[in-house]
Amino acid sequence: MIEIKIPSPGESISEVVISSWLVENGDYVEKDQEIAEIESDKATLPLMASESGKIEIIAPSGETIKVGTLACKIDTDAKAPESKPNKEKEANDKVEDEVKTIKKVEAAPVTIDKNSNYENVKISPVAQKLMNENNINVEDVINGLKRISKQDIEQVLAQQSSLGSLNPQKVGGTRDVERKKISQLRKKLSERLVSVKNETAMLTTFNEVDMTEIIAMRSKFQKQFVEKHGTKLGFMSFFTKAVTIALKAFPAVNSQMDGDEIIYPDYADIGIAVQTPKGLMVPVVRNAETMNLAELEIEIKRLADKGREGRISLDDLTGGTFTITNGGVFGSMLSTPILNPPQSGILGMHNIQERPVAVNGKVEIRPIMYVALSYDHRTIDGKDSVGFLVKVKELLESPYKILLGERSADEVLLDL
Repeated sequence: MIEIKIPSPGESISEVVISSWLVENGDYVEKDQEIAEIESDKATLPLMASESGKIEIIAPSGETIKVGTLACKIDTDAKAPESKPNKEKEANDKVEDEVKTIKKVEAAPVTIDKNSNYENVKISPVAQKLMNENNINVEDVINGLKRISKQDIEQVLAQQSSLGSLNPQKVGGTRDVERKKISQLRKKLSERLVSVKNETAMLTTFNEVDMTEIIAMRSKFQKQFVEKHGTKLGFMSFFTKAVTIALKAFPAVNSQMDGDEIIYPDYADIGIAVQTPKGLMVPVVRNAETMNLAELEIEIKRLADKGREGRISLDDLTGGTFTITNGGVFGSMLSTPILNPPQSGILGMHNIQERPVAVNGKVEIRPIMYVALSYDHRTIDGKDSVGFLVKVKELLESPYKILLGERSADEVLLDL
């Protein structure tokens, strides 16, 4: 009998919650099988079986327990079951039996009951014609329906609802209330958001980006990009790359307060906000300034997938010098993103909509995205914040500047 204790998700974490057991008490588990999900205030981690055997669950799910607490025991002397029940095969066999029953009913001789009590059943003209041709009545049809489907129930409920709306006695809505316990992750997120409002001098500046060039580039090279790199070319890589270049030009936006000092990292660890079933998580792309667009797309997708699958690690979430969040995927036109402490800046992306804009003295319809930079005014002045956002705008509207810098292609070619 071996013991499995709650592992430590990180140095600063002393308590966790077993959000759910993935096996039942007394089940036979295999070595390295995931047997439970552990939820801390920063991440959700799997609990693995260190050996094969019969499991005895000790720690309950849904309660806060200390790191190092005994979670379960595994009896390694227990023998594996000879054969596990094949639920899929059982389901298929059940369906086959139902089909055979229906076929028997269909093959049975039709008897007509002239004293039928189904006068109120509505029959379409086509169905009535078919019934007359085959000399069967409503009762024959209803008796032949050996299985009631979900669609049948929904149809009856819809009919009752429409009739009930005409009957004053049936009018009325539900007063039910659902309660759910706040998860450790949600609780910690709430504390951090409140502290940001109370402990920072947060302001937001806005601008707009003409996405014409980026959209054209994606449309032209998307197929080749996927074939070579195995992932789609999205907007996030362009924004991340533009941000890393702008952070070099305006290092104050990449800064952090640490007591009586301000830290200016010489690197760009970009946090990418990801909405997961467990809540909002911000995995970090390390040294994003050294990556090209393809490398950024691959790394962002890898971290986002881990977050949505609940397999994000504490190392993936630790650190970060600047954050990007994309409310546009949910349809947001404009917002004021809230800072991710101890960072001093966060860029908010929004949805792209065609809008009339002035181009060389003429009104044209262009795909426009509004962008927002929230920043801590204690470390970032207005000049730096506005200059940073304008720089990002320029790089996105002329994406070749991401590679060439401020010089044109002709100037690079001629080494001018």
